[in-house]
Amino acid sequence: MGKITGFKEFTRELPKKRPPNERTRDFKEFYFPFPEDKIRNQAARCMDCGVPTCTAGCPLGNIIPDWNDLVYRNLWKDAIDRLHATNNFPEFTGRLCPAPCEEACVLSINEPAVTIEEIEKQIIERAFNEGWVLPIRPEKRTDKKIAVIGSGPAGLAAAQQLNRAGHFVTVYERDEKIGGLLRYGIPDFKMEKWVIDRRTDLMQSEGITFKTGADLGKNVDFEELKQYDAIVLCIGATAGRDLPVEGRDLEGIELAMRFLARQNRIVGGEPVEENEVLNANGKHVIVIGGGDTGSDCIGTSNRQGALSVTNFELLPKPPKGRPENQPWPYWPMRLRTSSSHDEGVHREWSINTKKFVGENGKVKKLVTTQIEFAPDPNGGRPKIKEVPGTEKEWPADLVLLALGFTGPEPGGLIEHLGVELDDRGNIKTNDDYATNVPHVYAAGDGRRGQSLIVWAISEGREAARAVDLHLMGKTELPTKGRGDLPRA
Repeated sequence: MGKITGFKEFTRELPKKRPPNERTRDFKEFYFPFPEDKIRNQAARCMDCGVPTCTAGCPLGNIIPDWNDLVYRNLWKDAIDRLHATNNFPEFTGRLCPAPCEEACVLSINEPAVTIEEIEKQIIERAFNEGWVLPIRPEKRTDKKIAVIGSGPAGLAAAQQLNRAGHFVTVYERDEKIGGLLRYGIPDFKMEKWVIDRRTDLMQSEGITFKTGADLGKNVDFEELKQYDAIVLCIGATAGRDLPVEGRDLEGIELAMRFLARQNRIVGGEPVEENEVLNANGKHVIVIGGGDTGSDCIGTSNRQGALSVTNFELLPKPPKGRPENQPWPYWPMRLRTSSSHDEGVHREWSINTKKFVGENGKVKKLVTTQIEFAPDPNGGRPKIKEVPGTEKEWPADLVLLALGFTGPEPGGLIEHLGVELDDRGNIKTNDDYATNVPHVYAAGDGRRGQSLIVWAISEGREAARAVDLHLMGKTELPTKGRGDLPRA
Protein backbone atom coordinates (compact mmCIF):
# COMPACT_ATOMS: atom_id res chain seq x y z
CA MET A 1 0.00 0.00 0.00
CA GLY A 2 1.11 3.55 -0.68
CA LYS A 3 0.76 4.73 2.93
CA ILE A 4 1.86 1.92 5.21
CA THR A 5 1.11 3.89 8.39
CA GLY A 6 -2.06 5.58 7.13
CA PHE A 7 -4.37 3.69 9.46
CA LYS A 8 -2.33 5.00 12.39
CA GLU A 9 -2.21 8.59 11.21
CA PHE A 10 -5.80 9.24 10.11
CA THR A 11 -9.12 8.62 11.81
CA ARG A 12 -12.31 7.61 10.02
CA GLU A 13 -14.14 10.60 8.59
CA LEU A 14 -17.21 11.04 6.38
CA PRO A 15 -18.69 14.07 4.60
CA LYS A 16 -20.74 16.42 6.72
CA LYS A 17 -24.53 16.37 6.38
CA ARG A 18 -26.97 19.22 6.17
CA PRO A 19 -28.66 19.57 9.59
CA PRO A 20 -31.91 17.58 10.01
CA ASN A 21 -34.17 20.63 10.36
CA GLU A 22 -32.88 21.88 7.01
CA ARG A 23 -32.70 18.70 4.96
CA THR A 24 -36.21 17.55 5.92
CA ARG A 25 -37.58 20.53 3.95
CA ASP A 26 -36.74 18.84 0.65
CA PHE A 27 -36.01 15.46 -0.92
CA LYS A 28 -32.49 16.16 -2.14
CA GLU A 29 -29.35 14.29 -1.17
CA PHE A 30 -27.89 16.03 1.84
CA TYR A 31 -24.13 15.37 2.06
CA PHE A 32 -21.73 18.27 1.64
CA PRO A 33 -18.78 17.87 -0.78
CA PHE A 34 -15.80 15.95 0.59
CA PRO A 35 -12.43 17.61 -0.15
CA GLU A 36 -10.01 15.54 -2.20
CA ASP A 37 -7.29 15.58 0.46
CA LYS A 38 -9.72 14.06 2.95
CA ILE A 39 -10.73 11.34 0.50
CA ARG A 40 -7.09 10.43 -0.10
CA ASN A 41 -6.44 10.37 3.65
CA GLN A 42 -9.34 7.95 4.05
CA ALA A 43 -7.96 5.75 1.26
CA ALA A 44 -4.59 5.84 3.02
CA ARG A 45 -6.19 4.09 6.02
CA CYS A 46 -6.50 0.88 3.94
CA MET A 47 -4.04 -1.56 5.48
CA ASP A 48 -1.55 -3.85 3.82
CA CYS A 49 -3.46 -6.64 5.54
CA GLY A 50 -2.36 -9.57 3.38
CA VAL A 51 -5.77 -11.22 3.17
CA PRO A 52 -8.34 -8.62 2.01
CA THR A 53 -11.40 -9.81 3.90
CA CYS A 54 -13.21 -6.70 2.63
CA THR A 55 -13.21 -8.32 -0.81
CA ALA A 56 -14.54 -11.57 0.67
CA GLY A 57 -17.27 -9.61 2.46
CA CYS A 58 -18.41 -7.95 -0.78
CA PRO A 59 -20.93 -9.99 -2.81
CA LEU A 60 -19.41 -8.50 -5.97
CA GLY A 61 -15.87 -9.44 -4.97
CA ASN A 62 -14.77 -5.82 -5.42
CA ILE A 63 -10.96 -5.61 -5.36
CA ILE A 64 -11.11 -2.88 -2.74
CA PRO A 65 -7.45 -2.54 -1.68
CA ASP A 66 -6.45 -1.87 -5.30
CA TRP A 67 -8.68 1.14 -5.79
CA ASN A 68 -8.03 2.47 -2.29
CA ASP A 69 -4.32 2.47 -3.07
CA LEU A 70 -4.88 4.09 -6.47
CA VAL A 71 -6.93 6.90 -4.90
CA TYR A 72 -4.23 7.52 -2.31
CA ARG A 73 -1.65 7.75 -5.12
CA ASN A 74 -3.92 10.15 -7.05
CA LEU A 75 -4.43 7.66 -9.90
CA TRP A 76 -8.16 8.24 -10.20
CA LYS A 77 -8.62 6.99 -13.76
CA ASP A 78 -6.93 3.71 -12.89
CA ALA A 79 -9.14 3.55 -9.80
CA ILE A 80 -12.40 3.76 -11.79
CA ASP A 81 -11.14 1.12 -14.22
CA ARG A 82 -10.44 -1.22 -11.31
CA LEU A 83 -13.80 -0.43 -9.68
CA HIS A 84 -15.81 -0.87 -12.89
CA ALA A 85 -14.09 -4.20 -13.47
CA THR A 86 -16.28 -5.83 -10.81
CA ASN A 87 -19.13 -3.35 -10.29
CA ASN A 88 -21.30 -2.04 -13.12
CA PHE A 89 -22.93 0.69 -11.01
CA PRO A 90 -20.73 2.05 -8.20
CA GLU A 91 -22.82 5.24 -8.21
CA PHE A 92 -25.72 3.11 -6.88
CA THR A 93 -23.81 1.00 -4.38
CA GLY A 94 -21.74 3.98 -3.20
CA ARG A 95 -24.99 5.59 -2.05
CA LEU A 96 -27.19 2.65 -1.07
CA CYS A 97 -25.16 -0.39 -0.05
CA PRO A 98 -25.03 -1.17 3.71
CA ALA A 99 -21.34 -1.91 3.16
CA PRO A 100 -20.74 -5.48 4.36
CA CYS A 101 -17.19 -4.88 3.15
CA GLU A 102 -16.66 -2.41 5.98
CA GLU A 103 -17.83 -4.88 8.62
CA ALA A 104 -15.30 -7.34 7.14
CA CYS A 105 -12.46 -4.77 7.06
CA VAL A 106 -9.43 -5.96 9.06
CA LEU A 107 -9.09 -2.52 10.63
CA SER A 108 -12.61 -2.87 12.06
CA ILE A 109 -11.42 -5.57 14.46
CA ASN A 110 -10.41 -2.85 16.91
CA GLU A 111 -10.76 0.47 15.04
CA PRO A 112 -13.39 2.20 12.87
CA ALA A 113 -13.36 0.58 9.42
CA VAL A 114 -11.99 2.15 6.25
CA THR A 115 -14.67 4.33 4.61
CA ILE A 116 -14.90 1.97 1.63
CA GLU A 117 -18.39 2.95 0.48
CA GLU A 118 -17.64 6.68 0.47
CA ILE A 119 -14.39 6.20 -1.44
CA GLU A 120 -16.31 4.12 -4.00
CA LYS A 121 -18.82 6.94 -4.46
CA GLN A 122 -16.08 9.54 -4.80
CA ILE A 123 -14.27 7.49 -7.46
CA ILE A 124 -17.30 7.15 -9.72
CA GLU A 125 -18.42 10.77 -9.32
CA ARG A 126 -14.89 11.96 -10.13
CA ALA A 127 -14.92 9.69 -13.18
CA PHE A 128 -18.22 11.07 -14.48
CA ASN A 129 -17.07 14.66 -13.87
CA GLU A 130 -13.81 14.03 -15.75
CA GLY A 131 -15.61 12.41 -18.69
CA TRP A 132 -13.99 9.03 -18.16
CA VAL A 133 -17.24 7.03 -18.09
CA LEU A 134 -17.91 6.38 -21.76
CA PRO A 135 -20.19 3.97 -23.64
CA ILE A 136 -18.60 0.54 -24.02
CA ARG A 137 -19.91 -0.95 -27.24
CA PRO A 138 -19.19 -4.56 -28.19
CA GLU A 139 -16.48 -5.06 -30.78
CA LYS A 140 -18.78 -7.40 -32.71
CA ARG A 141 -22.40 -8.52 -32.51
CA THR A 142 -23.78 -12.02 -32.30
CA ASP A 143 -27.13 -12.98 -33.80
CA LYS A 144 -28.65 -13.66 -30.37
CA LYS A 145 -31.55 -11.66 -28.93
CA ILE A 146 -32.17 -11.59 -25.19
CA ALA A 147 -35.05 -10.18 -23.15
CA VAL A 148 -34.38 -8.94 -19.62
CA ILE A 149 -37.61 -8.53 -17.65
CA GLY A 150 -37.23 -5.88 -14.97
CA SER A 151 -34.94 -2.85 -14.78
CA GLY A 152 -33.79 -2.89 -11.18
CA PRO A 153 -30.09 -3.34 -10.38
CA ALA A 154 -30.11 -7.06 -11.27
CA GLY A 155 -31.79 -6.44 -14.62
CA LEU A 156 -29.55 -3.53 -15.51
CA ALA A 157 -26.41 -5.47 -14.62
CA ALA A 158 -27.50 -8.50 -16.64
CA ALA A 159 -28.40 -6.30 -19.59
CA GLN A 160 -25.10 -4.44 -19.59
CA GLN A 161 -23.01 -7.60 -19.36
CA LEU A 162 -24.96 -9.41 -22.08
CA ASN A 163 -24.71 -6.39 -24.34
CA ARG A 164 -20.95 -6.29 -23.83
CA ALA A 165 -20.87 -9.95 -24.88
CA GLY A 166 -22.31 -8.79 -28.20
CA HIS A 167 -25.93 -9.88 -27.87
CA PHE A 168 -28.96 -7.73 -28.73
CA VAL A 169 -30.60 -6.93 -25.40
CA THR A 170 -34.07 -5.54 -24.75
CA VAL A 171 -35.12 -4.58 -21.21
CA TYR A 172 -38.84 -4.63 -20.37
CA GLU A 173 -40.06 -2.43 -17.53
CA ARG A 174 -43.73 -2.22 -16.55
CA ASP A 175 -43.37 1.17 -14.84
CA GLU A 176 -43.10 4.48 -16.62
CA LYS A 177 -39.37 4.86 -16.08
CA ILE A 178 -36.33 2.64 -15.70
CA GLY A 179 -34.92 1.68 -12.30
CA GLY A 180 -37.33 -0.62 -10.47
CA LEU A 181 -37.11 -0.07 -6.72
CA LEU A 182 -34.10 2.19 -7.29
CA ARG A 183 -36.55 4.68 -8.76
CA TYR A 184 -39.87 3.86 -7.10
CA GLY A 185 -38.72 2.55 -3.72
CA ILE A 186 -35.54 4.36 -2.68
CA PRO A 187 -36.32 7.97 -1.62
CA ASP A 188 -34.59 10.77 -3.49
CA PHE A 189 -32.87 11.97 -0.32
CA LYS A 190 -30.84 8.72 -0.48
CA MET A 191 -30.34 8.79 -4.26
CA GLU A 192 -31.65 11.43 -6.64
CA LYS A 193 -33.01 9.92 -9.82
CA TRP A 194 -30.73 11.77 -12.23
CA VAL A 195 -28.16 9.25 -11.06
CA ILE A 196 -30.22 6.47 -12.70
CA ASP A 197 -30.93 8.53 -15.82
CA ARG A 198 -27.24 9.32 -16.30
CA ARG A 199 -26.39 5.63 -16.32
CA THR A 200 -29.32 4.40 -18.42
CA ASP A 201 -28.64 7.09 -21.04
CA LEU A 202 -25.15 5.64 -21.27
CA MET A 203 -26.52 2.11 -21.56
CA GLN A 204 -28.82 3.15 -24.41
CA SER A 205 -25.85 4.58 -26.27
CA GLU A 206 -24.14 1.22 -25.76
CA GLY A 207 -26.93 -0.38 -27.78
CA ILE A 208 -29.39 -1.63 -25.14
CA THR A 209 -33.10 -1.15 -25.90
CA PHE A 210 -35.42 -0.13 -23.06
CA LYS A 211 -39.18 -0.63 -23.27
CA THR A 212 -40.98 1.20 -20.46
CA GLY A 213 -44.64 0.97 -19.55
CA ALA A 214 -44.40 -2.57 -20.92
CA ASP A 215 -46.44 -4.83 -18.65
CA LEU A 216 -46.25 -8.32 -20.11
CA GLY A 217 -49.61 -10.02 -20.20
CA LYS A 218 -51.45 -6.72 -19.95
CA ASN A 219 -50.42 -4.14 -22.54
CA VAL A 220 -47.68 -6.32 -24.07
CA ASP A 221 -48.62 -9.76 -25.39
CA PHE A 222 -46.66 -12.70 -24.05
CA GLU A 223 -46.19 -13.80 -27.66
CA GLU A 224 -43.60 -11.05 -28.06
CA LEU A 225 -41.19 -13.09 -25.96
CA LYS A 226 -41.03 -15.89 -28.53
CA GLN A 227 -38.55 -13.91 -30.64
CA TYR A 228 -35.82 -14.13 -27.98
CA ASP A 229 -33.11 -16.75 -27.64
CA ALA A 230 -33.09 -16.32 -23.86
CA ILE A 231 -35.11 -14.56 -21.18
CA VAL A 232 -33.69 -13.32 -17.88
CA LEU A 233 -36.27 -12.71 -15.15
CA CYS A 234 -35.18 -9.88 -12.85
CA ILE A 235 -38.64 -9.10 -11.53
CA GLY A 236 -37.73 -8.53 -7.90
CA ALA A 237 -39.50 -9.62 -4.74
CA THR A 238 -42.20 -6.98 -4.75
CA ALA A 239 -45.01 -8.84 -2.96
CA GLY A 240 -45.13 -7.03 0.39
CA ARG A 241 -45.67 -8.90 3.65
CA ASP A 242 -48.98 -7.91 5.22
CA LEU A 243 -50.19 -7.85 8.85
CA PRO A 244 -53.52 -9.71 9.03
CA VAL A 245 -54.82 -8.59 12.42
CA GLU A 246 -58.14 -7.16 13.54
CA GLY A 247 -58.91 -3.82 11.88
CA ARG A 248 -56.52 -4.31 8.94
CA ASP A 249 -59.25 -3.21 6.52
CA LEU A 250 -59.40 0.30 7.99
CA GLU A 251 -58.40 3.21 5.78
CA GLY A 252 -54.93 4.56 6.53
CA ILE A 253 -53.09 1.24 6.86
CA GLU A 254 -50.81 0.90 3.85
CA LEU A 255 -47.95 -1.19 2.56
CA ALA A 256 -44.75 0.84 2.71
CA MET A 257 -43.86 0.58 -0.96
CA ARG A 258 -47.16 2.12 -2.05
CA PHE A 259 -46.41 5.10 0.18
CA LEU A 260 -42.79 5.45 -0.97
CA ALA A 261 -43.48 4.95 -4.68
CA ARG A 262 -46.17 7.66 -4.69
CA GLN A 263 -43.81 10.21 -3.12
CA ASN A 264 -41.05 9.33 -5.58
CA ARG A 265 -43.45 9.91 -8.46
CA ILE A 266 -44.38 13.31 -7.02
CA VAL A 267 -40.71 14.28 -6.68
CA GLY A 268 -40.10 13.07 -10.23
CA GLY A 269 -42.95 15.17 -11.63
CA GLU A 270 -44.98 12.13 -12.65
CA PRO A 271 -48.78 12.30 -12.48
CA VAL A 272 -50.40 10.77 -9.39
CA GLU A 273 -53.96 10.63 -8.17
CA GLU A 274 -54.92 12.84 -5.25
CA ASN A 275 -54.77 10.61 -2.18
CA GLU A 276 -54.67 12.17 1.27
CA VAL A 277 -54.48 8.69 2.79
CA LEU A 278 -50.89 8.41 1.58
CA ASN A 279 -49.85 11.83 2.89
CA ALA A 280 -48.31 11.97 6.37
CA ASN A 281 -48.81 15.73 6.78
CA GLY A 282 -50.28 16.56 10.18
CA LYS A 283 -50.67 12.89 11.14
CA HIS A 284 -49.45 10.57 13.84
CA VAL A 285 -47.51 8.03 11.78
CA ILE A 286 -46.54 4.56 12.96
CA VAL A 287 -44.04 2.58 10.87
CA ILE A 288 -44.07 -1.15 11.61
CA GLY A 289 -40.77 -2.72 10.64
CA GLY A 290 -37.24 -1.70 11.58
CA GLY A 291 -35.30 -2.32 8.37
CA ASP A 292 -34.20 -0.04 5.55
CA THR A 293 -37.72 0.29 4.15
CA GLY A 294 -38.99 1.35 7.56
CA SER A 295 -36.19 3.91 7.79
CA ASP A 296 -37.15 5.27 4.36
CA CYS A 297 -40.76 5.65 5.53
CA ILE A 298 -39.57 7.59 8.57
CA GLY A 299 -37.53 10.05 6.48
CA THR A 300 -40.35 10.48 3.97
CA SER A 301 -42.98 11.00 6.70
CA ASN A 302 -40.89 13.72 8.34
CA ARG A 303 -40.46 15.48 5.00
CA GLN A 304 -44.20 15.37 4.41
CA GLY A 305 -44.79 17.08 7.75
CA ALA A 306 -45.85 14.29 10.08
CA LEU A 307 -47.06 15.32 13.53
CA SER A 308 -45.14 12.42 15.06
CA VAL A 309 -43.35 9.31 13.81
CA THR A 310 -43.06 6.10 15.81
CA ASN A 311 -41.21 2.97 14.69
CA PHE A 312 -42.03 -0.56 15.92
CA GLU A 313 -39.70 -3.54 15.69
CA LEU A 314 -40.72 -7.05 16.71
CA LEU A 315 -37.17 -8.13 17.60
CA PRO A 316 -35.31 -7.07 20.75
CA LYS A 317 -33.14 -3.96 20.69
CA PRO A 318 -29.76 -5.06 19.35
CA PRO A 319 -26.49 -4.13 21.09
CA LYS A 320 -24.39 -1.21 19.89
CA GLY A 321 -21.31 -3.37 19.58
CA ARG A 322 -20.68 -6.61 17.74
CA PRO A 323 -22.49 -9.56 19.41
CA GLU A 324 -20.24 -12.34 20.69
CA ASN A 325 -21.95 -14.93 18.49
CA GLN A 326 -21.29 -12.86 15.33
CA PRO A 327 -17.49 -12.43 15.31
CA TRP A 328 -15.49 -10.52 12.75
CA PRO A 329 -15.63 -10.68 9.74
CA TYR A 330 -19.30 -11.73 9.72
CA TRP A 331 -22.10 -9.20 9.32
CA PRO A 332 -23.24 -8.31 12.87
CA MET A 333 -26.83 -7.66 13.95
CA ARG A 334 -26.15 -4.55 15.96
CA LEU A 335 -27.99 -1.28 16.54
CA ARG A 336 -27.90 0.88 13.42
CA THR A 337 -29.03 4.48 13.34
CA SER A 338 -29.80 5.88 9.90
CA SER A 339 -29.95 9.50 8.80
CA SER A 340 -33.76 9.20 8.87
CA HIS A 341 -33.67 8.15 12.53
CA ASP A 342 -31.58 11.24 13.29
CA GLU A 343 -34.31 13.40 11.76
CA GLY A 344 -36.87 12.47 14.41
CA VAL A 345 -38.52 9.21 15.45
CA HIS A 346 -39.50 7.33 18.58
CA ARG A 347 -38.29 3.72 18.35
CA GLU A 348 -39.78 0.73 20.16
CA TRP A 349 -38.39 -2.83 20.22
CA SER A 350 -39.90 -6.18 21.28
CA ILE A 351 -43.36 -4.91 20.45
CA ASN A 352 -46.21 -6.66 18.68
CA THR A 353 -49.28 -5.07 17.07
CA LYS A 354 -52.45 -6.81 18.27
CA LYS A 355 -55.17 -4.85 16.48
CA PHE A 356 -56.11 -1.59 14.78
CA VAL A 357 -58.91 0.62 16.08
CA GLY A 358 -60.79 3.08 13.89
CA GLU A 359 -63.54 5.66 13.65
CA ASN A 360 -65.79 6.06 10.61
CA GLY A 361 -63.75 3.49 8.73
CA LYS A 362 -60.40 5.22 9.34
CA VAL A 363 -57.59 4.04 11.60
CA LYS A 364 -57.22 6.13 14.76
CA LYS A 365 -55.05 4.02 17.01
CA LEU A 366 -53.46 0.63 17.38
CA VAL A 367 -53.02 -1.70 20.32
CA THR A 368 -49.71 -3.39 21.15
CA THR A 369 -48.14 -5.65 23.72
CA GLN A 370 -44.51 -6.13 24.65
CA ILE A 371 -43.12 -9.55 23.81
CA GLU A 372 -40.21 -11.76 24.70
CA PHE A 373 -38.65 -14.70 22.93
CA ALA A 374 -38.64 -18.03 24.75
CA PRO A 375 -36.21 -20.77 23.67
CA ASP A 376 -37.72 -23.78 21.92
CA PRO A 377 -36.91 -26.89 23.98
CA ASN A 378 -36.67 -28.87 20.74
CA GLY A 379 -34.03 -26.56 19.32
CA GLY A 380 -36.30 -24.81 16.83
CA ARG A 381 -37.00 -21.11 16.45
CA PRO A 382 -37.62 -19.20 19.69
CA LYS A 383 -41.30 -18.80 20.53
CA ILE A 384 -42.91 -15.38 20.92
CA LYS A 385 -44.56 -14.79 24.30
CA GLU A 386 -46.61 -11.75 25.25
CA VAL A 387 -45.59 -10.01 28.45
CA PRO A 388 -48.70 -9.80 30.69
CA GLY A 389 -49.89 -6.33 31.61
CA THR A 390 -48.07 -4.52 28.76
CA GLU A 391 -51.04 -3.76 26.48
CA LYS A 392 -50.92 -0.16 25.23
CA GLU A 393 -52.81 2.08 22.81
CA TRP A 394 -51.01 4.39 20.37
CA PRO A 395 -52.52 7.25 18.34
CA ALA A 396 -52.24 6.44 14.65
CA ASP A 397 -53.64 8.31 11.65
CA LEU A 398 -51.34 6.53 9.18
CA VAL A 399 -49.78 3.09 9.63
CA LEU A 400 -47.08 1.98 7.21
CA LEU A 401 -46.28 -1.74 6.99
CA ALA A 402 -42.56 -2.12 6.29
CA LEU A 403 -42.43 -5.84 7.06
CA GLY A 404 -40.33 -6.97 4.14
CA PHE A 405 -41.34 -8.92 1.06
CA THR A 406 -42.59 -12.45 0.54
CA GLY A 407 -41.18 -12.92 -2.96
CA PRO A 408 -42.07 -12.16 -6.59
CA GLU A 409 -45.67 -11.40 -7.39
CA PRO A 410 -47.48 -14.65 -8.25
CA GLY A 411 -49.40 -15.28 -11.46
CA GLY A 412 -48.78 -13.20 -14.55
CA LEU A 413 -45.48 -13.87 -16.28
CA ILE A 414 -44.38 -16.59 -13.85
CA GLU A 415 -47.60 -18.52 -14.40
CA HIS A 416 -47.52 -18.01 -18.17
CA LEU A 417 -43.96 -19.29 -18.51
CA GLY A 418 -44.55 -22.18 -16.12
CA VAL A 419 -41.57 -21.26 -13.97
CA GLU A 420 -41.27 -23.30 -10.76
CA LEU A 421 -40.98 -21.62 -7.37
CA ASP A 422 -39.07 -22.91 -4.37
CA ASP A 423 -40.55 -23.54 -0.92
CA ARG A 424 -40.05 -19.87 -0.03
CA GLY A 425 -41.97 -18.63 -3.05
CA ASN A 426 -38.91 -17.47 -4.99
CA ILE A 427 -38.06 -18.45 -8.57
CA LYS A 428 -36.30 -21.81 -8.47
CA THR A 429 -33.08 -22.15 -10.48
CA ASN A 430 -30.05 -24.39 -10.65
CA ASP A 431 -26.54 -23.17 -9.89
CA ASP A 432 -26.37 -21.61 -13.37
CA TYR A 433 -29.40 -19.38 -12.75
CA ALA A 434 -31.49 -21.48 -15.16
CA THR A 435 -35.14 -22.18 -14.33
CA ASN A 436 -37.02 -25.36 -15.19
CA VAL A 437 -38.12 -23.70 -18.45
CA PRO A 438 -35.56 -23.96 -21.27
CA HIS A 439 -33.78 -20.68 -22.11
CA VAL A 440 -35.38 -18.88 -19.11
CA TYR A 441 -33.09 -17.63 -16.34
CA ALA A 442 -33.61 -15.62 -13.16
CA ALA A 443 -31.50 -13.31 -11.00
CA GLY A 444 -31.84 -10.87 -8.13
CA ASP A 445 -34.45 -10.68 -5.40
CA GLY A 446 -36.96 -12.69 -7.43
CA ARG A 447 -34.54 -15.64 -7.25
CA ARG A 448 -32.80 -15.26 -3.88
CA GLY A 449 -35.47 -13.36 -1.94
CA GLN A 450 -35.34 -9.86 -0.52
CA SER A 451 -31.69 -8.85 -0.34
CA LEU A 452 -29.11 -6.10 -0.92
CA ILE A 453 -28.47 -4.00 -4.01
CA VAL A 454 -24.92 -5.35 -4.16
CA TRP A 455 -26.28 -8.90 -4.28
CA ALA A 456 -28.68 -7.90 -7.06
CA ILE A 457 -25.84 -6.56 -9.23
CA SER A 458 -23.75 -9.64 -8.49
CA GLU A 459 -26.62 -11.95 -9.47
CA GLY A 460 -27.26 -10.01 -12.68
CA ARG A 461 -23.61 -10.35 -13.67
CA GLU A 462 -23.48 -14.06 -12.83
CA ALA A 463 -26.72 -14.80 -14.68
CA ALA A 464 -25.44 -12.94 -17.74
CA ARG A 465 -22.32 -15.09 -17.76
CA ALA A 466 -24.44 -18.25 -17.55
CA VAL A 467 -26.66 -17.11 -20.42
CA ASP A 468 -23.69 -16.20 -22.62
CA LEU A 469 -22.07 -19.57 -21.94
CA HIS A 470 -25.32 -21.36 -22.76
CA LEU A 471 -25.85 -19.49 -26.03
CA MET A 472 -22.30 -19.46 -27.31
CA GLY A 473 -20.68 -22.53 -25.73
CA LYS A 474 -18.01 -20.31 -24.20
CA THR A 475 -17.85 -16.92 -22.51
CA GLU A 476 -15.38 -14.15 -21.80
CA LEU A 477 -17.63 -12.53 -19.20
CA PRO A 478 -15.92 -12.57 -15.79
CA THR A 479 -16.70 -14.66 -12.75
CA LYS A 480 -17.27 -12.88 -9.45
CA GLY A 481 -14.24 -11.02 -8.22
CA ARG A 482 -12.09 -11.63 -11.30
CA GLY A 483 -13.22 -8.47 -13.00
CA ASP A 484 -13.20 -7.36 -16.60
CA LEU A 485 -11.40 -4.13 -17.32
CA PRO A 486 -13.70 -2.21 -19.68
CA ARG A 487 -12.64 -1.63 -23.24
CA ALA A 488 -13.42 1.94 -24.26
